[in-house]
Amino acid sequence: MKQVMYIAPSILSADFSRLGAEIRAVDEAGADIIHIDVMDGHFVPNITIGPLVVQAARAVTGKVLDVHLMISDADRYVDAFAAAGADWITVHVEACSHLQRTVSRIRELGKRPGVVLNPATSLATLDCILEEIDLVMLMSVNPGFGGQSFIPSTLTKIKHLRQRITERKLQVDIEVDGGVSIKTIAEIAAAGANIFVAGSAVYGSEDYRKTIESLKKLAEDGVTRGCR
Repeated sequence: MKQVMYIAPSILSADFSRLGAEIRAVDEAGADIIHIDVMDGHFVPNITIGPLVVQAARAVTGKVLDVHLMISDADRYVDAFAAAGADWITVHVEACSHLQRTVSRIRELGKRPGVVLNPATSLATLDCILEEIDLVMLMSVNPGFGGQSFIPSTLTKIKHLRQRITERKLQVDIEVDGGVSIKTIAEIAAAGANIFVAGSAVYGSEDYRKTIESLKKLAEDGVTRGCR
């Protein structure tokens, strides 16, 4: 079955003085998913937004809200983000002491659970949780700030993860966050990813629609060249 490619603009790179308009703009330009980065200034060296902003985003778009919790105490806030309108909630394996419990709670709330791995975190951390999640997000930069360059070793990590998913006959998406651009997306897709978080690549462009269409076309071409 052909893998569907999804483009997920990250509002971290949007103009926050007009955030509602920026979310509507990428929605209307063909974004599949709206990616929302939540940072606490502790787990990562930056502070961003909370449930109230997710609630505001929910009010202006019907697209999937992909809420990425880069926070130390995810268990404490999962319910609040679910109530605010998140559709997907992803948590870091490095930040969750009881990962299975956290994932189960996200599922209980009717949301799509995912786990996130930082660049230096081994895929082995997924061995006992892969069957219980809907997606894995691989960070291809060290989290905390937008606009960073893609870490090339992530390509091998994506390939190995796709192989594990295929061998276990699972329906688990692979999302990649960090340095996704016109220059990198084809290789990322060829390696096995199918959800692409693009912040500055989209919001830093003059024509959101043209950029989203180009990213999706390049991803699809990358899969074809990679013969996956």
